[in-house]
Amino acid sequence: MDKSWNNRAWFLVLPVLLLVAFSAVIPLMTVVNYSVQDTFGNNEFFWAGLEWFEETITSERIHAALGRQVLFTAIILAIEVPLGIFVALNMPKKGFWASLCLILMAMPLLIPFNVVGTIWQIFGRVDIGLLGRTLTAMGIDYNYTSDWLDAWVTVIVMDVWHWTSLVALLCYAGLQSIPEAYYQAAKIDQASRWAVFRYIELPKMRGVLLIAVLLRFMDSFMIYTEPFVVTGGGPGNSTTFLSIDLVKMAIGQFDLGPAAAFSIIYFLVILLISWVFYTVMTNLDREDRP
Repeated sequence: MDKSWNNRAWFLVLPVLLLVAFSAVIPLMTVVNYSVQDTFGNNEFFWAGLEWFEETITSERIHAALGRQVLFTAIILAIEVPLGIFVALNMPKKGFWASLCLILMAMPLLIPFNVVGTIWQIFGRVDIGLLGRTLTAMGIDYNYTSDWLDAWVTVIVMDVWHWTSLVALLCYAGLQSIPEAYYQAAKIDQASRWAVFRYIELPKMRGVLLIAVLLRFMDSFMIYTEPFVVTGGGPGNSTTFLSIDLVKMAIGQFDLGPAAAFSIIYFLVILLISWVFYTVMTNLDREDRP
């Protein structure tokens, strides 16, 4: 028996499509329009072609910001993914303590980005901040406003504190879907803790790990508010990531054409790397399946 299709259901989706077109497609087309033009003010534009794209690709300033961005994202993923898995494996599975842990893990995710930056900006100050004053009292020369290494450590620790919970909660959800019979069979077979993790827990977490890695990659590669509030991109340009450099170019210097070309390339890089992540991890998942 052939299944009948009710195409009238598409009318229910139409308002959402129109909203997305208005809030995403139209601004995107505006950016594309700016990226191939130049302006000297008074709302007068002149055709520039691919000049701004060539300037962006060959800019040493953007290359330096890209290097800092890639390094930051690599460090974040290398810390947060294993740490999130470790936390999820050691969280209680049932009862009051499980509920309490879930609430505590979710709390950092509820804090707005600018508030997180403000918290750590005050927390790390050597004059009034608990962290800064404690490290100074211990004889450690710490000052994130003047030392690039201290600034990097502060921004990385801040991001780990803020977002490791997301990885842990996603992995915890994957672990909760494992039937108890799997653990009982592993116990009967006298499987080691590593064998249980490798052959039972990790395969069940692989789907949510893919989501966690993609989300953390995109978020860390686009990070702006927290490091900007804490360091303002400094000291010097040591924490000027791509997003901060883009804002400085578009708003601080009002270079609309280069900024538009920069933002398009920025978007395409994130899209490409996300697609590579997704393809590699899904292919690994298919290879491991019997």
